[in-house]
Amino acid sequence: MKVKICGITNLQDALDAINAGANALGFVFYSKSPRYIEVSKAKEIVEKLPPFVQTVGLFVNENENFINEICLEAKMQLAQIIDDNEIISYDLLNVKYLKVLRAKEAKDLRNLNKDFYLVDAYVDSFGGAGKRIALEWFEDIDCSRLILAGGLTVDNLKEIDGLGFYGIDVSSGVESEIKGKKDRAKMIAFVKEANEIK
Repeated sequence: MKVKICGITNLQDALDAINAGANALGFVFYSKSPRYIEVSKAKEIVEKLPPFVQTVGLFVNENENFINEICLEAKMQLAQIIDDNEIISYDLLNVKYLKVLRAKEAKDLRNLNKDFYLVDAYVDSFGGAGKRIALEWFEDIDCSRLILAGGLTVDNLKEIDGLGFYGIDVSSGVESEIKGKKDRAKMIAFVKEANEIK
């Protein structure tokens, strides 16, 4: 099970996440988020990371020029894109991308193409709401190209065992009392539990 820890705001949290076994680190370039990070700060962190760790930039309803510019400057290897307004021409992106599907109902998960998707529960805000998607929506669906996000904690991970997700994305579930500050022990426990999930 691949694990992405999102909402990284400082180097220590990034290193703790990697040492816990995270495969990818997420950096939020959405200014209204409590986990927002400035491009220069993200770049400083990325330049101090060890090899073989994927860096992911999160974007909310931005155009392709903005995404290209930020990913280049901050050294993001993947763009995680919420495009509710359907404004992006994906063929103009210079970086690999992952579309976010904010599911409102079970039928939103039907008839997806063969791309990878990050699937989250729909909320009016963007990210960090901790709302969980109904797991029964994934019954009889091939989840091997889906990354599950939203409300995941070490205490409820076992509920997704057997569904066959490609990966999981966590942010608030491994934070301390302060939004944007990760808890080292929670990250270690989360990744350890995730490695038991199939």
